[in-house]
Order: sequence, then structure tokens, then C-alpha cells
Amino acid sequence: MAKSDRKRALRGRAGRMKGGRGSGKGSSGHVRIWGRHPVEAALKNPARQHRKLWATREAIETLDGELPADFPVEYAEVADLGRLVAKDAPHQGLVLECEPLDTTFIDDVATGDRTRPVVVLDQVTDPHNVGAILRSAAAFNAACIVTQDRHAPPESGVLAKSASGAMETVPWVRVVNLARALDELAEAGYWRIGMTGEADATLAEAMPEGPVAIVLGAEGEGMRHNIEQHCDALAKLPISSDIESLNVSNAAAISLYAVATRS
Repeated sequence: MAKSDRKRALRGRAGRMKGGRGSGKGSSGHVRIWGRHPVEAALKNPARQHRKLWATREAIETLDGELPADFPVEYAEVADLGRLVAKDAPHQGLVLECEPLDTTFIDDVATGDRTRPVVVLDQVTDPHNVGAILRSAAAFNAACIVTQDRHAPPESGVLAKSASGAMETVPWVRVVNLARALDELAEAGYWRIGMTGEADATLAEAMPEGPVAIVLGAEGEGMRHNIEQHCDALAKLPISSDIESLNVSNAAAISLYAVATRS
């Protein structure tokens, strides 16, 4: 679609915006996503149901790909878009409201390509960390991330921005009981490695040849005792003694790299 055609096809106007500022959770349970990469990824995701796109005219032209002629778009000024997102959020002239993604079940992933690692997060609640972990999971071809539904952040603009599009490509399995989910992974043939600085073995020493599930706990508290009990091995990263620990998203990235490069 030519730029001039796109402009004619998209109907919108700049004006007073509806919807308050927030973390990226729209009204009635809708998700509000902002920034070029997250919005482009959501628009390209066939599993995502979209409701409305607010955009500046300049930002619309930067999108990769075509929008349907009847796609609901409202043109707006930069300041108006700022009122739809978290304070000082870098929306880059694009704000998309859409439905949350459908539920993914652990059976859908665990019985798939088991050469791809699974990332299990125990009570990691910071959306920036979860978003960064999703980005690393996409980079190192992880099969999915698994979280406990009650102790994980919801889909949001903050999380989507940190994930830089990976929220649309990496399956996110939310479970009621994380210990039970670990049992299901074991039944599917995964070796469950819990990451903790108190472990004796390094990740390289604990790494098997077959399918791997990397289990990470929240910063500070780490994994809960019950979750450690559901791991086949505990391992640590060989970091300097000058540093007590790594941010959980950094630990996830290094662990996934180690799995991807194991000999």
C-alpha cells in the first residue's frame, strides 16, 4: 500500500483522547501497548485481536507492513498519546489497544520441540524483568516461559516495551500450581535446573544432554523451598565473589546462552 493510499484508508483525527494514564492495562481488561517494536509485533501477530490504534501521522508511516483499510485508527498529537500510557513512557507515536492473548497450556509446549529450553519463573513480579526475560527467551529460541498466575505481572505496555516484541512470539504459560507444572515438565522428559547462588555445582556441570528447564526465583528471595524440591539439580553461575548476585533477567540470559552453546 502506498503512503498516500494508506493515509486515505486510515480514518482518524487528532483531538481529546479517551482513557487514563497507566501501566498499559486498558479499560475492561484490554491491554494497551506502545512503542514501534511492540506495536509492530502485536499487529503482525495473528493470534492478537486488536481494538484500536492511536498514532501520529509520522509514526504511522514508519510501520513495517500494511494495515487493513478498515483498521480502527485515530490520529493524535504526541502530547495526547502521552496521556494514554505510563508517565514518560517512550511511546514513539504509537499506542495500540488489544485483547489479551489466549491461554497457552504447558502440554502445548512440553510435547513440542524439546531441544528448546523452557524458562520457569518463581514469583518474578517485576514487569521489566519478565519483559527482558521474554526478550532473551526469543533470542535463544526458548520454547516458552512458565509463571504462576497469581505471582506474575499481567500483559501490559511496560512489559511489552521491555520485551521489545517478544511478548507476541514466545508462548507464556500461566499455571495455578508451579510445582505441579514442574512435575509435568519432568514427565515430558525435561531436566529441571534451579538457579541459586548457594548451589555447589555450576550450570555447566549440572547441564544434561537432553531437554532442559531453567528455574529462576525472584531477586532477593530466590526460589521457594518447595520449588527447589521439585528441581532435579541446583546450579549457580560462576560469577565473581565481588558481586553477590545478578539481576534475574541477566541470570536468565546467561543461563539460556549456556544451554544454547552446550557441547
